[in-house]
Amino acid sequence: MEPNSIRRSLLGAGLLGVGTLLGKFFPAAAFSQSVAAQTTPNPAGNGSEPQAGMMHGGNMMIGEVDGTKNGFDPRKMLTDWDGGRVSQLSNGQTLREYNITVEEKEIEIAPGIKYPAWTYNGRVPGPTIRVTEGDRVRIRFKNPGKHPHTIHFHGIHSARQDGVAGTLEAFPGQEVVYEFEAKPFGCHLYHCHSVPFKRHLHKGLYGAFIIDPDPKKHPDQQAAAKSRQLGTPENVKWQEFVMVMNAFDTNFDEENEVYAINTIPFEFMKRPIQIERDRPIRVYLINVIEFDPINSFHLHANFFDFYDHGTTLTPTHRTIDTVMMVQAQRGILEFSFKDHEPGKYMFHAHQSEFLELGWMSAFEVVA
Repeated sequence: MEPNSIRRSLLGAGLLGVGTLLGKFFPAAAFSQSVAAQTTPNPAGNGSEPQAGMMHGGNMMIGEVDGTKNGFDPRKMLTDWDGGRVSQLSNGQTLREYNITVEEKEIEIAPGIKYPAWTYNGRVPGPTIRVTEGDRVRIRFKNPGKHPHTIHFHGIHSARQDGVAGTLEAFPGQEVVYEFEAKPFGCHLYHCHSVPFKRHLHKGLYGAFIIDPDPKKHPDQQAAAKSRQLGTPENVKWQEFVMVMNAFDTNFDEENEVYAINTIPFEFMKRPIQIERDRPIRVYLINVIEFDPINSFHLHANFFDFYDHGTTLTPTHRTIDTVMMVQAQRGILEFSFKDHEPGKYMFHAHQSEFLELGWMSAFEVVA
């Protein structure tokens, strides 16, 4: 079979055929017809074990990814905000310092499927950098790898800090420093911008860059601004998650074979994200897939307000249940299950191909 036809064959093979084809091309991987058929109940409901009882799921990969060998956990990535080393400059401005290193390493992206990734600090996506509007951000970037790399931050900064090929590009063995003021507030990202760009991006060099609004700068919308500023009493009321929609071209034919949230397919379907019914939810959503022009997010049995790029404190779309995104587009979703019964509620891409190849997840609402 030609490499270009692998993905299409997986989708068209049927349940038994999928397992056969995966066994041929990815020997340690297989699919199951339903979640219930390949998981065991977890009475504690704490998300530590695969969950049974959610039949509407279609094909699912059997087996588990070894997160210990990978060195990162897609579940912890939901909430592991990195505020850096914090100090004060002489002018009173907050300084946040980070060390980021490129590591070229093999990771497991699905049971038995290994991928030769390029990573920031050994993980895909890279660390979730979270700062406040107006902070000074300083990144010491080391490249001990075999290829030139950069960090390009989506935000406002000078040309000499842009992190593109030829501008603060770290060649093998080099270290460069990026420094800028964090603005505008919003849900942003960073990624490598060395050439060829598509190769550096789809190999895994990207991460979330969140700038919280400074309430003092938004006197007319202080309540909304405080609710987004990490650590404030207003913010603690929210259940916040960062979700990076990514995909992997496992045979390098410029078509993706695996789709996911935070790298591991079906992770949040096997172990739904547990949320408290009476607390609102905020999702920082970022699309970084290469080779597909559009990605999407659909929420079952509910609707959300959407803040495109997160750069406004007023929703750009109200009461929607699906949002489409091109590569590098991102936004903030806000919603609540306070009037819903406890149970599992799916969310996934609304391209059937994507969800059947891993981009399918669920929330578990508890009273």
